[in-house]
Amino acid sequence: MKRRDFFKTSVGAGLAAGAALSLGGYSKLWASTPPGAKYDMVAVMGGNPDAMFDLAIQELGGMGTFIQKGQKVLIKPNIGWDVIPELAANTNPLLVKRIIEHCFKAGAKEVYVYDHTCDNWVNCYKNSGIEKAAKSAGAKVVPGNSESYYHEISIPGGVKLQKAKVHQLLLETDVFINVPVLKDHSSTKMTCCLKNSMGLVWDREYWHSNNLNQCIADYALYEKKPALNVIDCYNVMVKHGPQGVSKEDIVLMKSQILTTDWVAGDAAAAKMLKIPVETIEYIPIAHKMGLGNMNLDSLNIKRIKM
Repeated sequence: MKRRDFFKTSVGAGLAAGAALSLGGYSKLWASTPPGAKYDMVAVMGGNPDAMFDLAIQELGGMGTFIQKGQKVLIKPNIGWDVIPELAANTNPLLVKRIIEHCFKAGAKEVYVYDHTCDNWVNCYKNSGIEKAAKSAGAKVVPGNSESYYHEISIPGGVKLQKAKVHQLLLETDVFINVPVLKDHSSTKMTCCLKNSMGLVWDREYWHSNNLNQCIADYALYEKKPALNVIDCYNVMVKHGPQGVSKEDIVLMKSQILTTDWVAGDAAAAKMLKIPVETIEYIPIAHKMGLGNMNLDSLNIKRIKM
Protein backbone atom coordinates (compact mmCIF):
# COMPACT_ATOMS: atom_id res chain seq x y z
CA MET A 1 0.00 0.00 0.00
CA LYS A 2 1.34 3.43 -0.94
CA ARG A 3 1.90 5.92 1.86
CA ARG A 4 -0.76 8.25 0.43
CA ASP A 5 -3.30 5.42 0.37
CA PHE A 6 -2.27 4.31 3.85
CA PHE A 7 -2.98 7.76 5.23
CA LYS A 8 -6.28 8.04 3.40
CA THR A 9 -7.41 4.61 4.56
CA SER A 10 -6.32 4.77 8.19
CA VAL A 11 -7.30 8.36 8.86
CA GLY A 12 -10.51 8.26 6.90
CA ALA A 13 -11.63 4.99 8.43
CA GLY A 14 -10.69 6.16 11.92
CA LEU A 15 -12.75 9.30 11.59
CA ALA A 16 -15.71 7.49 10.07
CA ALA A 17 -15.73 4.87 12.79
CA GLY A 18 -14.95 7.31 15.58
CA ALA A 19 -11.83 5.35 16.43
CA ALA A 20 -8.42 6.65 17.48
CA LEU A 21 -6.03 7.66 14.73
CA SER A 22 -4.12 4.68 13.40
CA LEU A 23 -0.60 5.42 12.25
CA GLY A 24 1.44 2.28 12.61
CA GLY A 25 2.92 1.89 16.09
CA TYR A 26 2.41 5.50 17.10
CA SER A 27 -0.48 5.01 19.49
CA LYS A 28 1.29 6.93 22.27
CA LEU A 29 0.53 10.23 20.58
CA TRP A 30 -3.17 9.57 20.96
CA ALA A 31 -3.07 7.73 24.28
CA SER A 32 -5.49 8.76 27.01
CA THR A 33 -4.27 10.87 29.92
CA PRO A 34 -5.70 10.73 33.46
CA PRO A 35 -8.33 13.43 34.13
CA GLY A 36 -7.05 16.48 35.97
CA ALA A 37 -3.46 15.97 34.84
CA LYS A 38 -1.25 18.77 33.61
CA TYR A 39 -0.68 18.34 29.89
CA ASP A 40 2.52 18.88 27.96
CA MET A 41 0.62 18.53 24.72
CA VAL A 42 -2.96 18.40 23.48
CA ALA A 43 -3.78 16.49 20.29
CA VAL A 44 -7.28 16.75 18.86
CA MET A 45 -8.82 15.17 15.80
CA GLY A 46 -12.09 14.87 13.92
CA GLY A 47 -13.39 18.45 13.71
CA ASN A 48 -12.96 21.68 11.79
CA PRO A 49 -9.83 23.74 12.56
CA ASP A 50 -11.64 26.39 14.59
CA ALA A 51 -13.67 23.92 16.65
CA MET A 52 -10.62 21.76 17.37
CA PHE A 53 -8.74 24.80 18.61
CA ASP A 54 -11.60 25.75 20.92
CA LEU A 55 -11.36 22.39 22.66
CA ALA A 56 -7.58 22.12 22.68
CA ILE A 57 -6.86 25.57 24.11
CA GLN A 58 -9.39 24.91 26.86
CA GLU A 59 -7.36 21.88 27.95
CA LEU A 60 -4.32 24.13 28.32
CA GLY A 61 -6.22 26.57 30.53
CA GLY A 62 -7.50 28.90 27.84
CA MET A 63 -5.68 31.62 25.93
CA GLY A 64 -5.49 33.64 29.14
CA THR A 65 -2.79 31.20 30.22
CA PHE A 66 -0.52 32.70 27.57
CA ILE A 67 -1.72 36.29 27.14
CA GLN A 68 -2.20 39.01 29.74
CA LYS A 69 -4.63 41.86 29.29
CA GLY A 70 -3.18 44.71 27.26
CA GLN A 71 -0.40 42.72 25.61
CA LYS A 72 0.55 42.81 21.94
CA VAL A 73 0.58 39.45 20.17
CA LEU A 74 2.39 38.21 17.07
CA ILE A 75 0.82 35.25 15.29
CA LYS A 76 3.18 33.61 12.80
CA PRO A 77 1.42 31.23 10.40
CA ASN A 78 2.96 29.81 7.26
CA ILE A 79 1.85 32.12 4.43
CA GLY A 80 4.81 31.36 2.18
CA TRP A 81 3.09 30.32 -1.02
CA ASP A 82 0.70 31.84 -3.54
CA VAL A 83 -1.84 29.00 -3.47
CA ILE A 84 -5.42 28.48 -2.34
CA PRO A 85 -6.17 27.03 1.13
CA GLU A 86 -7.23 23.65 -0.28
CA LEU A 87 -3.66 22.94 -1.40
CA ALA A 88 -2.43 23.12 2.23
CA ALA A 89 0.87 24.85 1.52
CA ASN A 90 -0.11 27.52 4.05
CA THR A 91 -1.75 27.46 7.47
CA ASN A 92 -5.52 27.03 7.43
CA PRO A 93 -7.17 30.49 7.54
CA LEU A 94 -10.03 29.28 9.78
CA LEU A 95 -7.48 28.30 12.41
CA VAL A 96 -5.67 31.64 12.18
CA LYS A 97 -8.93 33.52 12.57
CA ARG A 98 -9.98 31.52 15.64
CA ILE A 99 -6.63 32.01 17.36
CA ILE A 100 -6.93 35.77 16.85
CA GLU A 101 -10.44 35.74 18.31
CA HIS A 102 -9.19 33.91 21.39
CA CYS A 103 -6.34 36.42 21.76
CA PHE A 104 -8.74 39.35 21.86
CA LYS A 105 -11.06 37.49 24.20
CA ALA A 106 -8.11 37.02 26.55
CA GLY A 107 -7.54 40.79 26.54
CA ALA A 108 -4.89 41.31 23.88
CA LYS A 109 -4.51 44.97 22.93
CA GLU A 110 -3.27 44.30 19.41
CA VAL A 111 -2.76 41.18 17.31
CA TYR A 112 -0.44 41.09 14.31
CA VAL A 113 -0.12 38.45 11.59
CA TYR A 114 3.02 38.21 9.48
CA ASP A 115 5.23 35.91 7.39
CA HIS A 116 8.29 36.43 5.21
CA THR A 117 6.84 34.77 2.13
CA CYS A 118 8.58 32.87 -0.64
CA ASP A 119 6.22 33.99 -3.40
CA ASN A 120 4.97 37.57 -3.84
CA TRP A 121 3.70 38.59 -0.43
CA VAL A 122 0.59 40.42 -1.67
CA ASN A 123 -0.58 37.35 -3.59
CA CYS A 124 0.34 34.96 -0.77
CA TYR A 125 -1.57 36.93 1.83
CA LYS A 126 -4.62 37.24 -0.42
CA ASN A 127 -4.84 33.82 -2.07
CA SER A 128 -4.02 31.87 1.10
CA GLY A 129 -7.19 33.34 2.60
CA ILE A 130 -5.22 34.38 5.67
CA GLU A 131 -5.28 38.14 5.09
CA LYS A 132 -9.08 38.21 4.85
CA ALA A 133 -9.51 35.86 7.82
CA ALA A 134 -7.08 37.79 10.00
CA LYS A 135 -8.56 41.20 9.24
CA SER A 136 -12.10 39.95 9.79
CA ALA A 137 -11.03 38.91 13.30
CA GLY A 138 -9.53 42.34 14.00
CA ALA A 139 -5.83 41.60 13.50
CA LYS A 140 -3.33 43.79 11.68
CA VAL A 141 -1.65 42.10 8.71
CA VAL A 142 1.93 43.29 8.21
CA PRO A 143 4.30 42.72 5.25
CA GLY A 144 7.81 41.36 5.51
CA ASN A 145 9.14 42.01 2.02
CA SER A 146 11.74 44.67 2.85
CA GLU A 147 15.01 44.32 4.74
CA SER A 148 14.19 47.61 6.45
CA TYR A 149 11.66 45.75 8.63
CA TYR A 150 14.37 43.54 10.11
CA HIS A 151 16.84 44.10 12.93
CA GLU A 152 19.90 42.09 13.86
CA ILE A 153 19.84 39.94 16.98
CA SER A 154 22.55 37.74 18.47
CA ILE A 155 22.20 34.04 19.16
CA PRO A 156 24.67 33.12 21.91
CA GLY A 157 25.73 29.49 21.73
CA GLY A 158 24.77 29.02 18.09
CA VAL A 159 26.97 26.50 16.30
CA LYS A 160 26.43 27.77 12.76
CA LEU A 161 24.03 30.65 13.38
CA GLN A 162 25.28 33.30 15.80
CA LYS A 163 23.15 36.16 14.50
CA ALA A 164 20.11 36.84 12.36
CA LYS A 165 17.92 39.70 11.23
CA VAL A 166 14.41 39.26 12.63
CA HIS A 167 11.24 41.17 11.84
CA GLN A 168 10.64 44.13 14.13
CA LEU A 169 7.27 42.68 15.15
CA LEU A 170 9.03 39.88 16.99
CA LEU A 171 10.94 42.48 19.00
CA GLU A 172 8.01 44.82 19.62
CA THR A 173 5.28 42.36 20.64
CA ASP A 174 4.87 40.69 24.02
CA VAL A 175 3.67 37.24 22.99
CA PHE A 176 4.69 35.11 20.01
CA ILE A 177 2.34 32.34 18.85
CA ASN A 178 3.75 29.93 16.27
CA VAL A 179 1.14 28.44 13.89
CA PRO A 180 2.84 26.21 11.31
CA VAL A 181 1.13 23.91 8.86
CA LEU A 182 2.51 20.38 8.88
CA LYS A 183 3.80 19.25 5.50
CA ASP A 184 6.47 17.42 3.55
CA HIS A 185 9.64 19.34 2.69
CA SER A 186 12.17 18.57 -0.03
CA SER A 187 15.18 19.77 2.00
CA THR A 188 14.41 18.67 5.56
CA LYS A 189 11.74 15.95 5.02
CA MET A 190 9.25 17.94 7.08
CA THR A 191 8.42 21.51 7.99
CA CYS A 192 6.58 22.38 11.17
CA CYS A 193 7.28 24.33 14.39
CA LEU A 194 11.03 24.87 14.37
CA LYS A 195 11.37 25.43 10.64
CA ASN A 196 8.49 27.92 10.66
CA SER A 197 10.91 30.32 12.39
CA MET A 198 12.61 30.83 9.02
CA GLY A 199 9.68 33.07 8.15
CA LEU A 200 10.74 35.43 10.95
CA VAL A 201 14.15 36.22 9.48
CA TRP A 202 15.43 38.10 6.47
CA ASP A 203 18.72 36.36 5.71
CA ARG A 204 17.58 32.74 5.37
CA GLU A 205 19.77 32.11 2.33
CA TYR A 206 22.62 31.83 4.83
CA TRP A 207 20.79 28.98 6.56
CA HIS A 208 20.52 26.96 3.36
CA SER A 209 24.24 27.25 2.60
CA ASN A 210 25.54 26.70 6.15
CA ASN A 211 24.03 23.44 7.45
CA LEU A 212 20.30 24.13 7.32
CA ASN A 213 19.39 21.65 10.06
CA GLN A 214 21.92 23.08 12.51
CA CYS A 215 20.80 26.64 11.76
CA ILE A 216 17.18 25.69 12.43
CA ALA A 217 18.18 24.30 15.82
CA ASP A 218 20.52 27.22 16.55
CA TYR A 219 17.78 29.77 16.01
CA ALA A 220 15.75 28.10 18.76
CA LEU A 221 18.40 29.36 21.21
CA TYR A 222 17.12 32.90 20.70
CA GLU A 223 15.39 34.17 23.81
CA LYS A 224 12.10 35.18 22.13
CA LYS A 225 10.46 31.77 21.90
CA PRO A 226 6.85 30.87 21.12
CA ALA A 227 4.53 31.01 24.11
CA LEU A 228 2.42 28.47 22.24
CA ASN A 229 2.76 26.30 19.13
CA VAL A 230 -0.42 25.39 17.27
CA ILE A 231 0.22 22.81 14.56
CA ASP A 232 -2.26 22.73 11.70
CA CYS A 233 -2.70 19.10 10.61
CA TYR A 234 -6.12 19.49 9.01
CA ASN A 235 -5.09 19.08 5.37
CA VAL A 236 -1.55 17.70 5.26
CA MET A 237 0.77 17.76 2.25
CA VAL A 238 2.49 14.37 2.32
CA LYS A 239 4.65 14.81 -0.81
CA HIS A 240 6.05 17.47 -3.15
CA GLY A 241 6.47 19.94 -0.30
CA PRO A 242 6.83 22.67 0.60
CA GLN A 243 4.75 24.14 -2.24
CA GLY A 244 2.98 21.05 -3.54
CA VAL A 245 1.72 20.21 -6.99
CA SER A 246 -1.95 19.29 -6.72
CA LYS A 247 -4.67 18.06 -4.40
CA GLU A 248 -3.26 14.56 -4.94
CA ASP A 249 -0.46 15.59 -2.57
CA ILE A 250 -2.93 16.26 0.26
CA VAL A 251 -4.37 13.94 2.92
CA LEU A 252 -7.29 15.04 5.07
CA MET A 253 -6.17 14.30 8.65
CA LYS A 254 -8.50 16.68 10.52
CA SER A 255 -6.04 16.99 13.38
CA GLN A 256 -4.30 19.67 15.47
CA ILE A 257 -1.51 19.67 18.04
CA LEU A 258 -0.93 22.31 20.74
CA THR A 259 2.20 22.49 22.88
CA THR A 260 4.56 25.01 24.45
CA ASP A 261 7.53 22.82 23.41
CA TRP A 262 8.28 23.19 19.72
CA VAL A 263 10.72 20.27 19.71
CA ALA A 264 8.03 18.00 21.14
CA GLY A 265 5.57 19.45 18.64
CA ASP A 266 7.84 18.58 15.76
CA ALA A 267 8.40 15.08 17.12
CA ALA A 268 4.66 14.50 17.29
CA ALA A 269 4.21 15.98 13.82
CA ALA A 270 6.84 13.63 12.40
CA LYS A 271 4.85 10.70 13.69
CA MET A 272 1.75 12.09 11.98
CA LEU A 273 3.71 11.85 8.73
CA LYS A 274 5.02 8.40 9.73
CA ILE A 275 8.61 9.59 9.49
CA PRO A 276 11.15 8.33 12.08
CA VAL A 277 11.82 11.35 14.28
CA GLU A 278 15.57 10.81 14.38
CA THR A 279 15.79 11.10 10.57
CA ILE A 280 14.59 14.71 10.65
CA GLU A 281 18.01 16.03 11.58
CA TYR A 282 17.10 19.31 13.28
CA ILE A 283 14.84 17.58 15.83
CA PRO A 284 17.52 15.44 17.55
CA ILE A 285 19.97 18.33 17.24
CA ALA A 286 17.59 20.65 19.07
CA HIS A 287 16.81 17.95 21.64
CA LYS A 288 20.50 17.41 22.40
CA MET A 289 20.96 21.16 22.74
CA GLY A 290 18.32 21.16 25.48
CA LEU A 291 15.82 23.18 23.47
CA GLY A 292 12.93 20.79 23.98
CA ASN A 293 11.97 17.17 24.39
CA MET A 294 11.58 14.82 21.43
CA ASN A 295 10.78 11.81 23.64
CA LEU A 296 6.99 11.67 23.53
CA ASP A 297 6.86 8.73 25.92
CA SER A 298 7.96 11.06 28.71
CA LEU A 299 5.22 13.62 28.03
CA ASN A 300 1.72 13.91 29.41
CA ILE A 301 -0.43 14.08 26.26
CA LYS A 302 -4.16 14.76 26.19
CA ARG A 303 -6.05 13.25 23.29
CA ILE A 304 -9.45 14.59 22.21
CA LYS A 305 -11.55 12.85 19.56
CA MET A 306 -14.49 14.86 18.27
